[in-house]
Amino acid sequence: MDLGRDLKDKRVLITGASSGLGAHFARLCACCGAHVAIAARRLDRLKILAEELRGLGAPTAVPIALDVSDAAAIHAARAQAVDGLGGLDILVNNAGIAREGLAMNQTAEEFDAVMDVNLRGVWLMAISCGRHWRETGTPGVIINIASVLGLGVAAGVASYAVSKAGVVQMTKALALEFARHNIRVNALAPGYFQTEINEGFFETEAGRRTIERVPMRRIGRLEDLDGPFLLLATDASRFMTGAIVPVDGGHLVAPL
Repeated sequence: MDLGRDLKDKRVLITGASSGLGAHFARLCACCGAHVAIAARRLDRLKILAEELRGLGAPTAVPIALDVSDAAAIHAARAQAVDGLGGLDILVNNAGIAREGLAMNQTAEEFDAVMDVNLRGVWLMAISCGRHWRETGTPGVIINIASVLGLGVAAGVASYAVSKAGVVQMTKALALEFARHNIRVNALAPGYFQTEINEGFFETEAGRRTIERVPMRRIGRLEDLDGPFLLLATDASRFMTGAIVPVDGGHLVAPL
């Protein structure tokens, strides 16, 4: 089974694609020959990435300025992706932010900012794409990027963990409702991967202690997500919906 081949000519919209996991997923899709729309707030970065994606093999690469916390911009961005790609097959709901600090020290505004991007933005984009597929009578695939912190907890990231727990439950709820429209909804739950959000943390003493708690004794490499991503993006998972797939080096099964 060649999962990469199965992604060829699929039309993929990826949010939060200007860096980190989103940019990696965009490059992976491009290397597989998919048409890719990349959306994020930093349009300058997206334009550079779009050129790279075309060089990697994407027949089409469309950069889209999008702040997923702006509800009015969601529908417009989805429509721009559909127009630019000639349709849409897969949504990757990846946009996310974190606000570190103990819960008692966090402001309501900081909490709301995390929920607006990590939870509300994921909901609004999923609903927009779901309505498009229902109206056009075409099948669709949604991959939500959750986190192991949506399945377990750690100190100092309470709002992030709460938002990702919401994404986990949202994935299951939307999978139940969308199945009748031939739309599958699954989620990846990455463990600890080094991205711009946590840059430098794993070199600290606290970061090293975190790595020691991972049974495989390392943090993830971005390419460790490729197989699970391709599984959920293609017909290899055609009978999977509502699944949460951890990719965490065994972190969730570590002994107490």
